[in-house]
Amino acid sequence: MERNQQEAVLEAVLFTMGESVEVKRLAELIEETPRQTEKILREMKERWEQQGRGIGLIALEDSWQMCTRPEMYGYLVKIAKAPRKYTLTDTLLETLSIIAYRQPVTKLDVERIRGVNCDHAINRLMEFDLVMEVGRMDAPGRPLLFGTTEQFLRTFGVSSLAELPELSAVMMEEFREQAQQEAEELTVEV
Repeated sequence: MERNQQEAVLEAVLFTMGESVEVKRLAELIEETPRQTEKILREMKERWEQQGRGIGLIALEDSWQMCTRPEMYGYLVKIAKAPRKYTLTDTLLETLSIIAYRQPVTKLDVERIRGVNCDHAINRLMEFDLVMEVGRMDAPGRPLLFGTTEQFLRTFGVSSLAELPELSAVMMEEFREQAQQEAEELTVEV
């Protein structure tokens, strides 16, 4: 398969899928090695950026996705009128941080760290497609395990969990103190 045809196939597949596609699957389609496919995708990405196109390519762990360039968002809002927008409260951010750094993690583990019930926070994070069920723990009751999604990576502008900043003991203590305060406020209200 010629290089132009390979690029056309990659572009068509990534556009049509609308979500990330594993490099090994893309490599099979264009009859190349995953390493060579990655090289082609990186070159396409660089060329599109140099051309100032409205779309781009992003790498998400072992996958690639076609997406709109961030500077085009303002134009999309004018057309879409109602972009999907959500607010991540401190509670949601704390819960999300625990899941991101401890994944796969059970709800009980998150609640032990935060010191309060996390049902609502985890459900909201799942609605926002930042967190998902990733399996069940091999333990009595087989509790659900939670982890982050590709949308999490896109939202926070990282291509893999390895790029997350290191979490310090001071930050963890601040999380515990805030959760303790939250628990006390809930007890007073009841």
